[in-house]
Amino acid sequence: MLGSFTLVRDGTTVPLAVDARRVVAYLAVHPRPQPRAALAADLWPGTPSDAASRLLDEAVEAIGVPGLLADELDGQLALGSDVQVDLAEAMALVRALPEHPAPGPSEVGLLRADILPSWTSSWIAVERERFRQLRLYALEELSLRLIAAARHDDAIRIAQIAVAAAPSRESARRALIEAHLAQGNIAAAVAEYDEYRELLRSSVGGPVATALDTVLPPSPAWPAVRGFRRPVQRSAVALPGLRSIRNAPTAARRLVTGGSITGPGR
Repeated sequence: MLGSFTLVRDGTTVPLAVDARRVVAYLAVHPRPQPRAALAADLWPGTPSDAASRLLDEAVEAIGVPGLLADELDGQLALGSDVQVDLAEAMALVRALPEHPAPGPSEVGLLRADILPSWTSSWIAVERERFRQLRLYALEELSLRLIAAARHDDAIRIAQIAVAAAPSRESARRALIEAHLAQGNIAAAVAEYDEYRELLRSSVGGPVATALDTVLPPSPAWPAVRGFRRPVQRSAVALPGLRSIRNAPTAARRLVTGGSITGPGR
């Protein structure tokens, strides 16, 4: 279900007709038993109920894979209890992450892909977006936890997964920028920030103000770093080449590479 539809039985890919594949996919996304009438209406919207029910019956009969569907459930349909679905495993991973010792990139492979991205039916679009938001949030939070654990390389790779999935998502880009800053790689943080601003500029046709401006504010004196959100105390991670003037007035203080700049309007 993640990335593309594939049905595998005993290590062999099992082909299904189009309508049969749609029925199986629907039941994989909706793990509870589904009333036949509601299932038919979702899969064949705009079709008279009698005709939709007939199409559903034909699709179910065409599946022909023992154990793939549960036994008759009072007019409802569901996948068999032994059927394994990657989406269900991904959802279990999302729920377990807050209590799990921070895993690395190799352990979150199920969170890399959307649900059937090439499918356009309205019923799948809703579930795709729901899962998309859950997995991106989980990846962003995991990246912050890895920063706190000083696992900066893993934090960067996790945040990169989120950015690749949603390049214009500000929170994903922020997680990646913070991971670079925590590692001390200011140039990479600036590059990500500039790429994000250019992406927004090309989308709306002009400059766009974002919350990331408080992390890396636009300035000719690149790179400039100012007060970014962190999951740990700021003093826990030293950024090479940066120092602040503690005695300068707050309004006139700026943190810059290789030193500091103070004075009115700076």
